[in-house]
Amino acid sequence: MNPGDTAWIMISTALVLLMTPALAFFYGGMVRKKNILSTLNLSFIMMALIGVQWVVIGYSLSFGADHAGIIGGLDFVGFNLVGKTPGPYAETIPHLAFASFQMMFAVITPALITGAFVERVRFSAFLLFSLLWTTLVYDPLCHWVWGKGGWMGAMGALDFAGGNVVHIAAGFSALAFALAIGPRKGFTITTMEPHNIPFTVLGAGLLWVGWFGFNAGSSLAADGLAANALVTTNTAAASAALVWGVLSWRENRPSVMGIATGAVVGLVAITPGAGFVSPLGALVIGALAAPVSYYSIQFRQSKNLDESLDVWACHGMAGVWGALATGIFADPAINQAAGLFYGNPTQLLIQAVSVVVTIAYVSTMTFILARIIDAWLGLRVSGLAEEIGLDLSEHGERAYS
Repeated sequence: MNPGDTAWIMISTALVLLMTPALAFFYGGMVRKKNILSTLNLSFIMMALIGVQWVVIGYSLSFGADHAGIIGGLDFVGFNLVGKTPGPYAETIPHLAFASFQMMFAVITPALITGAFVERVRFSAFLLFSLLWTTLVYDPLCHWVWGKGGWMGAMGALDFAGGNVVHIAAGFSALAFALAIGPRKGFTITTMEPHNIPFTVLGAGLLWVGWFGFNAGSSLAADGLAANALVTTNTAAASAALVWGVLSWRENRPSVMGIATGAVVGLVAITPGAGFVSPLGALVIGALAAPVSYYSIQFRQSKNLDESLDVWACHGMAGVWGALATGIFADPAINQAAGLFYGNPTQLLIQAVSVVVTIAYVSTMTFILARIIDAWLGLRVSGLAEEIGLDLSEHGERAYS
């Protein structure tokens, strides 16, 4: 084992965990003040719920012994055989460190989806959905891409830190859930302005910091590849924030919330390619991610779809672009993988197949799960509870006296 590698992965684990409360603030600032506690909690509770699910069954289904390229076995249930010595996925760090690092990805992914249904979801229905979604959607997809023997990884799909597994999965699941639950009461009639944009900017800044662990930690070593991932991560975020600022300035004035959102979009887009592309490639990926998500939001608005905090546009569509861009800009000098611009058009085709399959699987499963839970428990609160606000109606608390 390597002490430096182990220390870096443990630090990265903490950085990725930080991203979940950061996301809570990012989302919390965008909702009305009567729903901020509810919105914060939708993210925060995932650290508890999925923190338990991952130890009990999630890690084993994701990274256990392969079954037909589809799902992991039960050999790691309860973290059985996950110990202080290296495991099958990283040779220089404890198996426990690898499993814990991966846990934080599983925690934040269902938290990302919550932006689609804030201000109207029943807490009990949300908990059940998140538990089932992580077990039936995230864990198999994780195994397909990152598990030994998973069919998508075996096909050659490149996903350094979670373009497919985290962002496309969350973004398109958010869209499917929004269609299942329906719009907020008064949507298109009542103005629903963000109540605390400083919270959103704070959340975006903390996400930017945490993303260094998310992407650079995915090298699983304190090495040159981690350094490359750190630089590409920062570069894509910076270029996307600048371009988003210009886009909003052209239409009106440079939006502070827009610039913060642009940074997050750049971070999303570089996630699958952070360890495969050069800093210059990352600059282009981030710069083009901004208009992809910016105009996706405008398209969503034109359809009067209440996917409330634009998870689909910012994570789903930026994730799609990032996955495809990895197939274009992957540089063999970085990580022995060549994309279209380096003479390997097949890689772009492989990336496209992985994207299409991911979208189809997560969208179908999410819509089915949401409909089943709606028929059983009911997905959304009553009209009166929604009018009062979920802080009081669901949790019996006020954020502000």
